[in-house]
Amino acid sequence: MTDTIHDETSSHSDEPHHDDIGGKLNWLRAGVLGANDGIVSVAGIVVGVAGATTDRIAILTAGIAGLVAGAFSMAGGEYVSVSTQRDTEKAMLQLEKQELKTMPEAEEAELAQIYERKGLSPELAAQVARELSEKDALQAHAEAELGIDPDNLTSPWQAAWASLVAFTVGALLPLLAIAWAGVSLRVGACAVAVIVGLTLTGWISARLGDARVGRAIARNVGVGALTMLVTYFVGVLFGTTVG
Repeated sequence: MTDTIHDETSSHSDEPHHDDIGGKLNWLRAGVLGANDGIVSVAGIVVGVAGATTDRIAILTAGIAGLVAGAFSMAGGEYVSVSTQRDTEKAMLQLEKQELKTMPEAEEAELAQIYERKGLSPELAAQVARELSEKDALQAHAEAELGIDPDNLTSPWQAAWASLVAFTVGALLPLLAIAWAGVSLRVGACAVAVIVGLTLTGWISARLGDARVGRAIARNVGVGALTMLVTYFVGVLFGTTVG
């Protein structure tokens, strides 16, 4: 029996767990969102300008400006957002430290109640709370009460860099496609590049969130197509009016 348990445990040794993949999923999601935003935003810009003019330099200038501005905007937004979250987590941990210092018995009883609500018997819940508190009280209370791992707080720099790089990579797809294609093929080439890119980011986001792949891809491609359609006709209207 012991050998069987050992074998089963060993067979799951490579299985990812929350402590190992939590941080990775955070920056992966930020990266996927950044790439998706880069594809749609810059595609909208270059297609809109292409609807107004055939000047390749004007199209590229607008696209590059959108890429740079969007990449730094995404990175800055992620940094501010995650920094705020990290500050909140630190404040909550500091408060928990103070409570553990001033009222350890009450905190242990509170921890036991949490485990009781999860289905443990009062006796077992009290024992678990006591043993976890003896080992690392802050760790136990932070995870059970706050849902925070004190040793693995969210990283604003990680999220910011992931968003900046991903936005840039995503934005290059429509920008390069419309730059290399001939005048008559520019919009079509950009549309194909956008569909391919959004299909990929839709598939990745669905896999990360354990959602339906087809629905995620359809939603992504639909939003991108609508964006290009609207901005193209805005460009056409603007170019006709100015001309």
